Amino acid sequence: MAASVNFAVGSLVWIEDPDVSWIDGQVLAITGDELKVQCTSDKTVVVKASSVYPKDPEFPSCGVDDMTKLAYLNEPGVLQNLKVRYDINEIYTYTGNILIAVNPFRRLPHLYDGHMMEQYKGAAIGELSPHPFAVADAAYRQMINDQISQSILVSGESGAGKTESTKSLMRYLAFMGGRSGNEGQSVEQKVLESNPVLEAFGNAKTVRNNNSSRFGKFVELQFDDRGRISGAAIRTYLLERSRVCQVSSPERNYHCFYMLCAAPPEDIKKFKVGSARSFRYLNQSECIELDGLDDPKEYLVTRKAMDVVGISAEEQDAIFRVVAAVLHLGNIVFAKGSEPDSSEPKDDDARKHLKIAAELFMCDEKGLEDSLCKRVIVTRDDVIMKVLDPVAATINRDALAKIVYSRLFDWLVNKINSSIGQDPDSKSLIGVLDIYGFESFKTNSFEQFCINLTNEKLQQHFNQHVFKMEQEEYTKEQIDWSYIEFIDNQDVLDLIEKKPGGILALLDEACSMFPKSTNETFATKLYQTFKDHKRFSKPKLARNDFTVCHYAGDVTYQTEFFLDKNKDYVVAEHQALLSASKCSFVSSLFPPLPEESSKSSKFSSIGARFKQQLQSLLETLNATEPHYIRCVKPNNALKPAIFENANVLQQLRCGGVMEAIRISCAGYPTRKHFNEFIARFGILATNVSNLSCDEVTACKNILEKVKLEGYQVGKTKVFLRAGQMAELDARRTEVLGRSATFIQRKFLTY
Repeated sequence: MAASVNFAVGSLVWIEDPDVSWIDGQVLAITGDELKVQCTSDKTVVVKASSVYPKDPEFPSCGVDDMTKLAYLNEPGVLQNLKVRYDINEIYTYTGNILIAVNPFRRLPHLYDGHMMEQYKGAAIGELSPHPFAVADAAYRQMINDQISQSILVSGESGAGKTESTKSLMRYLAFMGGRSGNEGQSVEQKVLESNPVLEAFGNAKTVRNNNSSRFGKFVELQFDDRGRISGAAIRTYLLERSRVCQVSSPERNYHCFYMLCAAPPEDIKKFKVGSARSFRYLNQSECIELDGLDDPKEYLVTRKAMDVVGISAEEQDAIFRVVAAVLHLGNIVFAKGSEPDSSEPKDDDARKHLKIAAELFMCDEKGLEDSLCKRVIVTRDDVIMKVLDPVAATINRDALAKIVYSRLFDWLVNKINSSIGQDPDSKSLIGVLDIYGFESFKTNSFEQFCINLTNEKLQQHFNQHVFKMEQEEYTKEQIDWSYIEFIDNQDVLDLIEKKPGGILALLDEACSMFPKSTNETFATKLYQTFKDHKRFSKPKLARNDFTVCHYAGDVTYQTEFFLDKNKDYVVAEHQALLSASKCSFVSSLFPPLPEESSKSSKFSSIGARFKQQLQSLLETLNATEPHYIRCVKPNNALKPAIFENANVLQQLRCGGVMEAIRISCAGYPTRKHFNEFIARFGILATNVSNLSCDEVTACKNILEKVKLEGYQVGKTKVFLRAGQMAELDARRTEVLGRSATFIQRKFLTY
């Protein structure tokens, strides 16, 4: 609902439009509370004045670089500003201290070169055009000056450009904290080159994004007391295991599989692979080649990056042996065996792939077949060999492929961390978070549930820091301001993770009671428990689905594989087979289990472990000063020069950007303790040097001297409106410049 505004005939306005969200026009006549408006689309409409927003007649043709500079801070004005800037390739815009990045879906190399990094070095936020480099520089300067660890949270839905923004941040921080070229292979080089390695094994084409990160990543850069990068650690979250063996058009599996199939001939021969189209784990989708991705070239780039991060040639060969083995596993098709309910490789082709997989894993071929087609069941009194039918054997095969790939990915992360090394003496860090965006598809399973829990937690972090912290600070300082309500999502988080009784707790309970519990009984339990919860509902025609009302909208989840995907276990036969591999690399992925662990049948929950990881991440983030980059996907076609208003608006609303804009403008984004303020700006008012003057009076003297308006002085701090800090800094620079010139003149006269 628009705020109450007095319109006149001739006023420029925005009205709602079903096609483009908002359309501009001019008021032709006013009758009571109704306006007759001539739209720029030539149609004339009559609308309620309460639903209309004013439009700025002096809106700059190129827009404004900070939303808080808009004359009318409203939804259509924000949308117009982003679109105007996007049309001229100005893809970055501030909203106070938050950076909005609209994905251009094209390369703009001039924005990220070395010259551009030099420009942003030491420049205050707002001094130059909005840019991730400016955010990174602000984080770096605050860490150095205030000795407080920083974090930069990059968020947005899949395809919004989070990964590219993160790379820009990392490059800039490496530039600022880098060492001289003669100091050997540096920490920052290894951190940067970890990107192509992890992308090769953790990114894939999805419906919404050609290079979608299928895992979350938090990079901690550690700095020494000279501001140089001295260590780093990479934490990853929730790799999407199911993609390894299940992919449909128009998506792809992980990039590394296609790279290997496009490798040089000698590697094709060494790893016993062929065309990507010949492997079941890849050809389930019709999408094999990807526009803009040169798989043969990317294979070589990945190998080179592996060299830099300290993965030896022998280890690289072992890694790609495992990748190839996983592909061959997928081609082992099963048919009914000679015994009832048994299975065996279907034909000579299946046996060929079984043989090659065993050779690549360097394990016994018969042992591999048995581990796929049979299951050992240990009872209190006996050990029983149970044969598996073709369906069960196929599920067993896919389980092996998923656990092998997951262990391989974990090994890569651990190897990179070990190669980079951490600095135990570091007292300051900058963390950069690049984590999957909110997801809602036709089919949403356990992976989407965990991903959306992550986004709920991060949204709450955003809420707390951008809104709650602002409000609490103003109240504590006893300054006047307008209370602005915002939507809190604690009730959704309680629904999902509360113990006991939340969805995750009920899922763990169901998993621990297997086989008595099934996906159906789990769904029934949810319906009974949450039938009156305002954030939970049961779709009318679905038997086992449930809907959660997330901050970004309703998502319906299918419980079909929830129990299976929440269980973290390795089939005992797979563990025994691969821990005995003659390839030391393969056996290291499956170290012998402790005796008590191997005997225990206690269920281990992926959901519970992920929840703990999230808690640890948030504890780290809460100990830092956060900076935010909100990435926006302008269209679903992933094409340049298309700006879909409704799509963008939904992302701005879901990401809390609209609320952040309102509070940044109504509130005070900059605040300084009295002593800090005087130390920095005392030079602007000479009478401040009078020691009898108390701090409050001194601060007021400075502010009155420079004739700022709209600021407030609290109990311990000065509160400044958006843009006022930059104005004070500019005045300070002028005074310092005049003083330096005066001193130089005096010096030259002697």
